Amino acid sequence: MTGFGRGTHSTGDWLANVEASSINRKQVEIVVNLPRSLQSLETQVRGAVLPHVSRGRVQLAIRLERPEGEGSGQVRINAALAKSFESAFSDLSLIIGRKLLPEPGDFLRQPGILEIGETEEIDAEAAGEAVFPALEQAMANLNAMRAAEGAHLQEDFLARLGLLMRHTQEITAHSPNRPERHREQLLKRLSDMNLPLEMNDERLLRELALFADRCDVSEEITRLHSHFAKFHEYIHAEEASGRSLDFLCQELFREFNTIGSKANDALIAQTVVEAKTELEKLREQIQNIE
Repeated sequence: MTGFGRGTHSTGDWLANVEASSINRKQVEIVVNLPRSLQSLETQVRGAVLPHVSRGRVQLAIRLERPEGEGSGQVRINAALAKSFESAFSDLSLIIGRKLLPEPGDFLRQPGILEIGETEEIDAEAAGEAVFPALEQAMANLNAMRAAEGAHLQEDFLARLGLLMRHTQEITAHSPNRPERHREQLLKRLSDMNLPLEMNDERLLRELALFADRCDVSEEITRLHSHFAKFHEYIHAEEASGRSLDFLCQELFREFNTIGSKANDALIAQTVVEAKTELEKLREQIQNIE
């Protein structure tokens, strides 16, 4: 699910700013953008994020600076790199046969010539005292936004599930009359071909019995109702249930597909098509939740 959260925390030594954003993914993926001097904290940062998410791509941007008034923002010049950069222009001038001089902007754009930040080494443990509280705050705000989106998705799920249940009711009401309609159609075709049969003809009764058995969808309907009940249970569960709902959608699709194959009826087939179309929309949305 999509979301965004920001957190800040200050200690006596450091001020940490953390921004967390998430987008939809079937699996969990955590991308951490840490200052180079804090790379040793990456494993701990990932461990702190995992309890908050089970699916989705979470991207973290973590910035660390001195509290205001602590002399942050010092500029350092890498003199050796600057001289080497200017010398490269002289060599390039000789190669192309005309004089080239670097502009001030060229020095600014070259990574490493000018560095802004602290000159001393950063103690990762001390920095972590500011980073991890800010991270928890950012993840809490991100999940609050995701929860709001989840509430809207829940309403959509329940509405679509209601449509699927109504389609099932239509099939349930229509399917018991299917053998009788088949008997009438069979007798009419035989009559049109001047091949009338008695109502108690053994061949006719055997054909009707076989057809009634083949087009019986009562088992599929029972399983559909069981899946609907389980769907409601998962939707209202406290724990993440995205994968369970995705599995249920596959099972619902299987049952509707079987009904369409067995019923041998135009009205039921049309209802099944509408149900499968609605189910596909539902499944696409379920890919977006945990």
